[in-house]
Amino acid sequence: METDFAAYVAIDWADQRHAWMLQAPGSVTREAGNTDHTPEAVDVWAAELRLRFGGQPIAVALEQSRGPLVFMLAKYEHLVIFPVHPTTLANYRKSFRPSGAKDDPSDAGLLLDVLMLHRDKLRRLDPDTPETRTLQFLVEERRKLVHEKTRYSNRLTSHLKMYFPQVLDWFDEIGSNIVAEFLERWPDLDKLQRARPATIERFLIDHNSRNAESIAKRLDQIRKGRSGNYRCGSAGIMQRCCCGLGRSAQATPRRHCRVRRKD
Repeated sequence: METDFAAYVAIDWADQRHAWMLQAPGSVTREAGNTDHTPEAVDVWAAELRLRFGGQPIAVALEQSRGPLVFMLAKYEHLVIFPVHPTTLANYRKSFRPSGAKDDPSDAGLLLDVLMLHRDKLRRLDPDTPETRTLQFLVEERRKLVHEKTRYSNRLTSHLKMYFPQVLDWFDEIGSNIVAEFLERWPDLDKLQRARPATIERFLIDHNSRNAESIAKRLDQIRKGRSGNYRCGSAGIMQRCCCGLGRSAQATPRRHCRVRRKD
């Protein structure tokens, strides 16, 4: 059964501030405004809509199917969310603006057109249970943690290139536990070369790197290695940075595993 909506709203979301546009049924007037991306600002905005339209259902279109703004809006019973796929809006935008240039206020207007004229082709976001919302939150957090791990790994790679590039050849996954613990134990090539080969071999075996040929190759490269060309005094800083980044990259997948078990 088709819902009778008291108003139609489109939101062009952003990380800090959202542009919105509203039109009531039977009216040709459109209202526009902005709201900050904070729970408090969104709550005030949603409460004003509830008060203004007496708690009646309000259709809301936005260009995403999950994410922080959807989580904020999903708790309000009077807001019925219609996610619009980014490709749909991009194609609609090109039909009016061949350049495809993006503009928040205009995009809110285009979203409102899609909502009012083609709502039958949109799928409303069905009300979910607390368990489903928890699952959505955990999935979103896991995605962020994966991104966080990649960011730490990229920074670690950048630092290692400057003073200890051999590590990048010895290990395939620079954000792995073995790399973090390797750097904790041997933060530079000089310390590594002073270690006994048997100690290094035992470390690799204990960390599930048991290929004899690979171990022998690493030991040979360690023996023949030359320290990176870094300025005197900067080595200690680089070592501390790499150890810290290695620990951060190591800790992230552990948090990731806890999230995965919960969902």
